[in-house]
Amino acid sequence: MAKVGLVVRLRAKAGKEAAVAEFLKNALPAVRAEEFTPLWFGLEGANGVFYIVDYFDDEAGREQHLAGQVAAALIQSAPELLADHPHIEKVDVLASKVTRAAVT
Repeated sequence: MAKVGLVVRLRAKAGKEAAVAEFLKNALPAVRAEEFTPLWFGLEGANGVFYIVDYFDDEAGREQHLAGQVAAALIQSAPELLADHPHIEKVDVLASKVTRAAVT
């Protein structure tokens, strides 16, 4: 059961919104390969703001994800794609509901 998570806010540089969206879509296969990341979402908000929301069973899984392939690629791509540094917030899961139909 997910106990901890991350909420990452990304603000695209003007004109780079499509590239940030593509980055998130292309990250999915790498995240799916992470056994320690049971839930991961790449989200697009308004005005060039994107979010990554993911959950982990424990702190070890969260730290493995932060040290993984997607995080490294994000840090490498940030100067080209993002208007400022990613805002990464560690969160605790207080309550959740995931149905089988919601998982793809």
